[in-house]
Amino acid sequence: MDRAMANANSVRGTTAPNPWVGAVLLSKDGEVFDGATRPVGGAHAERSALEAAGQAAHGATLATTLEPCCHIGRTEPCVDHIIEAGVARVLIGVTDPDPHVAGGGIRALRDSGIEVVEGVQEAPVTAQLEPYLHHRRTGRPWVVLKMALTLDGRTAAPDGSSQWITSEEARLDGHALRARCDAILVGAGTVRSDDPSLTVRDVPGTDPQRIVLGQIPADAAVHPCWEMHGELKVLLEQMGEAGVVDLLVEGGANVAAEFHRQGIVNEYVLYLAPALMGGDDGRPVFVDSGSATMSELWRGELRDIRKVGVDLRIELRPIRGD
Repeated sequence: MDRAMANANSVRGTTAPNPWVGAVLLSKDGEVFDGATRPVGGAHAERSALEAAGQAAHGATLATTLEPCCHIGRTEPCVDHIIEAGVARVLIGVTDPDPHVAGGGIRALRDSGIEVVEGVQEAPVTAQLEPYLHHRRTGRPWVVLKMALTLDGRTAAPDGSSQWITSEEARLDGHALRARCDAILVGAGTVRSDDPSLTVRDVPGTDPQRIVLGQIPADAAVHPCWEMHGELKVLLEQMGEAGVVDLLVEGGANVAAEFHRQGIVNEYVLYLAPALMGGDDGRPVFVDSGSATMSELWRGELRDIRKVGVDLRIELRPIRGD
C-alpha cells in the first residue's frame, strides 16, 4: 500500500473533482504495475494499473487506496474492469463515503468471487485522503488557512508592504501548497492592495481556481476568477457543489479572521520568519477583537513543524475537529 500511496501523491492537485487515488497491481509472476487517477474524464487508478498490466492482471493482487467505484460517471465502473480482468484479490485502504459507492464496490467484488481485504494501512490512507473524505461527508471543501508572519505576529508593515516576510524557499513551498489545492481564495481588499495573480509558479502543477470575496476591478491580475458574495458557510457549500475539494485561503487579515472565528478552518499552515516588526503598528494576522480571557484561548494540535529555508513551517489542526 505504500507504493499505491506514493502513486496517489504523484497526482494530487490534478484530479479534481475526483480523488487522488493510487493503485498497484502485483501479478502472479511477481511483476508490479502502477496506476494513479488521471485528470477528469480519464481512467481511475485501478483501471490505469489494469491497462499497464494487460493479461498479467489475471489472477493478480490489486492494491488501491480507495474503494473502487461501482457507478457510471464520466467513466465506466472500476469494479467491472477489475472483474473482467480476472483479478483474484483486492486490497483496499479506505471505504469511499460517496453515496454512489459507500461499500457497493466492495460488495460487487465479493459477489463476483474476488477476495477483498479492507482497511489496509487505513490510518495513513485516511490521512492522505482526508480532504476528499471531508468533502464527501459534509459537501464542503477542506479549508486550509495559510499565513506568513514575523515572530511578533505581523503579516505586513504599517504601510501595507509584505514582500517579502519569508524566504524564497518558504514561498516555493507555498506555491506547492497552491498546486495541491483545487481553489485559492482571498478578499477583495488583498486584490486591490497587492493585485496578486494567485498562480502556481516555479513548481510543477496547475493553477487553482481563483476566488475573490467581493467585487474587484475588471483589470485585476487575478482574472478570470469567481467573485463571490454572501455568508461563508453558504459559499463553501456552493464551492463543494462545484467540485472544490481543497480550498486554500490566503487572506487578508479580515478574511482570515472571519474563517477562523466561524470555526470553518480544517488546517492551518503558518510560515514563521525569524524577523521582528518591533512595534504594535504592523498588520496582525487577524483583525478586530480576539479571546477576552485565557479560558477562551483557541488551541490547536501541532501536526508538523519543520524548517523551510530560514523559516519554520508549522501545521496545526483544530482540536475539536470540523
